[in-house]
Amino acid sequence: MLDFSLPQKIAIWALPVLFAITVHEVAHGFVARRLGDRTAQMLGRLTLNPLKHIDPIGTVLVPLVMLLLPGGFLFGWAKPVPVDYRNLGNPKRDMAIVAAAGPLSNLVMAIGWVLLLRLSVTFLNTLPWAAQPLFFMAQAGVAINLILMVLNLVPVPPLDGGRVLTGLLPNPQAARFAALEPYGLMIVLALLFTGVLGRLLQPAIGLFNELLLTLVGLGGSA
Repeated sequence: MLDFSLPQKIAIWALPVLFAITVHEVAHGFVARRLGDRTAQMLGRLTLNPLKHIDPIGTVLVPLVMLLLPGGFLFGWAKPVPVDYRNLGNPKRDMAIVAAAGPLSNLVMAIGWVLLLRLSVTFLNTLPWAAQPLFFMAQAGVAINLILMVLNLVPVPPLDGGRVLTGLLPNPQAARFAALEPYGLMIVLALLFTGVLGRLLQPAIGLFNELLLTLVGLGGSA
C-alpha cells in the first residue's frame, strides 16, 4: 500500500475496522441466542450499530496508535458481548461454538472484501474516481479481518481460540487453562508490543491473504 497521510489512513481503515469488530461481536451474540442465551439481545448488543460495541481504548486509541507506528501490526478490540453460560444447553461445548463464531465471521467478511477488491480492479481504468478508493478500502478490509481471525484463534484466553481450546479439553485441564483468563490480555499485549505476536501471526495471515487473492484471480498482483 502507498505511503498515506494519517487522515487518508483513517479514511481507508475506519469503516473496515468498525465492521470487522462489530460483526465479530454480533456473531458471538447471535450464536449464543441460537444456543439458548438471550443476554446479548436483552442488552441491545445484537445490532450492527458500532456505537453499541466501541471500546474507547481498544476500538479507537489502540488501532490509531498502531497506524502511526511504521510497519505497525494493526490491533484492536470491542466491548465483549456478554454471554451467560448458565443459559446454554451444553455450556462447555456451546461456549466453544460461540467463541468460534467470531473468527468465522471475520473469514466471511474477508471473502466479501476480496470480492469487492476484485470488482474495484475491474473498474480501475473506467471509473477510477470510485474504484481506487474502493480498492484501498477493500485491501484494508481483507487485512483487518484476516488479522482479527488469526489473532483470535491464538489459544490464549480470553481470545476466542483460548475459549475454543477450553471447550475441547477434559474438564480438569479445562478448568486450569481457563484460570489463565485474567492474565490473558496482558500476555497478548506483551507479545504484541515486543513484536513477537506479529512475527508469529504474519505467516498465517499472509497464507490466507494469498489464498483469497488467488480465489478471485488476483494472486500476487494486489
